[in-house]
Amino acid sequence: MSQPTDVSIVSISCGSSHSLALLKTPNGTVTVSFGRGEDGQLGHGDAEERLRPQAIFSLLHSDISSVHCGAEYSIAVSHTNKQVYAWGWGDFGRLGHGDCKDVFLPAPIPALSYKTVAAVACGDTHTLVSTDEGDLFTFGRNSNGQLGLGSLVDSLIPQKVEDLAGKKVTGVAAGAEHSVICTDTGEVWAWGWGRYGNLGDGERSDRDLPTKVTLETTGTTIKMVACGWRHTLGVDAEGKLWSWGWSKYGQLGHGDYSDQLVPKKVEALKDAVMVGVRGGWRHTLAADSDGKLFAWGW
Repeated sequence: MSQPTDVSIVSISCGSSHSLALLKTPNGTVTVSFGRGEDGQLGHGDAEERLRPQAIFSLLHSDISSVHCGAEYSIAVSHTNKQVYAWGWGDFGRLGHGDCKDVFLPAPIPALSYKTVAAVACGDTHTLVSTDEGDLFTFGRNSNGQLGLGSLVDSLIPQKVEDLAGKKVTGVAAGAEHSVICTDTGEVWAWGWGRYGNLGDGERSDRDLPTKVTLETTGTTIKMVACGWRHTLGVDAEGKLWSWGWSKYGQLGHGDYSDQLVPKKVEALKDAVMVGVRGGWRHTLAADSDGKLFAWGW
């Protein structure tokens, strides 16, 4: 689609083989998608790929506020309508619709209707949704405990993570098969697949319930979290970057290829104030307050 000059990109999200972008126009927001569409993840009602961004027409009047990509599936949130829409590959219940069917057009998740969503994180096959009240809901595949529900049973609908009751979740992140959150008090909790130390509790074990991350320095509070495939990242209240987990390709940024079982500060960025961080499959990107972008890993 052509882009008029009065249209701006609000946000963009990338899955394993497709992308979503949220555009701001004078008439409201427009969600566009492009890339692979075999499983319906583009939301156009078919399985065709798109080589250029195309508007998802069924969302044109939904006033979408954020978009998110998992592996071959998509999520969009509307604060105005108080709906969370999911579509694409439905295996393992990752769409939260109560079954494992593929969905080719955006469809609201009934269990999340009329909840005020604060944040969404998509892993390969599982999803995390936090609310303004600080509650966390998870759904999808649970083979390594990544839903945090105390079992290894997949969930076809969103379920509240009761083990976090009494804590206010302020940030969420999902790796391929692990999950991480931070709270309003600066604590970090992680669960799921942990065999590279990516849960940050000093072990190489999977966890099916939220486990508190061990911070190197007492009193450190984390305000932002992110996940790569098997590594985890956090930004503290002073804007310093921490990383832990898998480091075969140097994606932790510590100048070596050693896994880290607990969070370690990235000394190469000690003089920078980080305002954003993202983890990829084997690499990491981070942005500082001066507008500089840093990259490392594979």
